[in-house]
Amino acid sequence: MDIHTISMHLIDEDTDQPRYQFDEEALQELMKSIGEIGLLSPIKVRTTSDNRYKIIYGNRRYKASKMLGLPTIPCIVSTVTDEMEIYLEQIAENLTREGFSPIEEAEAFHKLMHEAKFSSSIKYLSSKLGKPESYIKNKCELLKFGNSVKKLIVGGTEIRKDKLTEDQLLPLKDLPMEHRDPLALIMARDEMPVSDVKKIAKMFKDKDISDRIKGQLLYKSGHELIETWSTFQNNRAERAKPIAAKAPAKDEKVTDQVNKVGTADTAAVTVKDVVVAHTTASSEQPDAHAGAVNPLHAKLQQLIQVFPAPPTPSELALAQDEMNEQQKELFSHNVSTLVEQLEQQLEAWKKIQVFAVSK
Repeated sequence: MDIHTISMHLIDEDTDQPRYQFDEEALQELMKSIGEIGLLSPIKVRTTSDNRYKIIYGNRRYKASKMLGLPTIPCIVSTVTDEMEIYLEQIAENLTREGFSPIEEAEAFHKLMHEAKFSSSIKYLSSKLGKPESYIKNKCELLKFGNSVKKLIVGGTEIRKDKLTEDQLLPLKDLPMEHRDPLALIMARDEMPVSDVKKIAKMFKDKDISDRIKGQLLYKSGHELIETWSTFQNNRAERAKPIAAKAPAKDEKVTDQVNKVGTADTAAVTVKDVVVAHTTASSEQPDAHAGAVNPLHAKLQQLIQVFPAPPTPSELALAQDEMNEQQKELFSHNVSTLVEQLEQQLEAWKKIQVFAVSK
C-alpha cells in the first residue's frame, strides 16, 4: 500500500459522503494532536477527471490539517471507481470511528436502499458491513422523527439532559407523529430512562384512552406521565379482577339470601331470613361435610374480593374531561343513587354483624 504526499490545494472533500457532523471541540483536539506529534495515519483519496483528488475517508484529519495550515498531507490513492463500493467503504470506515452519529448511519443506510444508483437490500448491506439486519432496520426507524428530534440524537446509551439515545426513541417509533415527536422531546428534557419510556409508549398505544386525553397528557412532565400510567394500570387491574365461582347447588338457599343483601332491595331482607337460610342449609348437609367451608363465609369472602374500588381523583378528572354537561349531570345522579344503595346495604350488613357477634 503506497502512501503519497499530496498538496492540500489539490484535494476536495466529498460532499456526498455519509458523515457530515463534526464536533468542533473534538476537531480542535485533533488539530492540537497533529500539531504536536504529526498525522499518525494517512487519509484515503481517489482521482477525479480533472486531475484532482476527492476524499474517500479521513475528512476530520483533512480539516484539522487544513486548520493548521499544512501544505501537504499523506494519502492512500485508491483506484476504485464503483460508486457503491466507495460509499460502502466510507460507511465501514466511519462505523469504526467515534462520533459517527446514529442519524448519519440511518441516512446512509436509507440512501443505499432507496437511491436508484444503489438500490441495495437490507440483506446485502448486512453481509457487506457485518451488521445484523435488525441493526440496520432500527437505525432507519430513527428517520420517522422530525428534525427537532433528530438533532438531539446521540450515540451510546447514556441518558443525558436534552439528548436522546436510540434506545429511548425506538419505543416511540410507531406512535402517530402528533404524539411521537412531542413525547420524544419530553423524554429528552426530563432525562427519562428507557424503562419509563416503554411504559409511556404503551399508554399512548392504548385504544381505551381517547386521542383528546392523550393530547392533554402531552402537557405533563415525564414523571407525571409515569404517575398517570401507574394509576391507569392499577385501576385496570382492579376492574379486571375475576368474579369468584358460584357456590355449589346445595348452598343455593344461603346464596339466594346473601345475594338479596347485595341488592337495592336490602331493606326487605331481615337478619332472620339470612340466619334461617344458613341454619337450614347447614342442617341439610351430611355429617361427612362437617369440615367443609361455611357457605355464608365463602360468600362474604367473594363479596370482599370483587367489590370494585372507586375511581381515583386523577382517573375521574380524565373521564369528566370527555363529558358534556348533560353527561356530567347524569353521572352525578347515578353516583348519588349508588351511594344511597350502598348505605342501605351497609345498614343491613351491620345488623348481621351485630347478630353474629351476639351469638
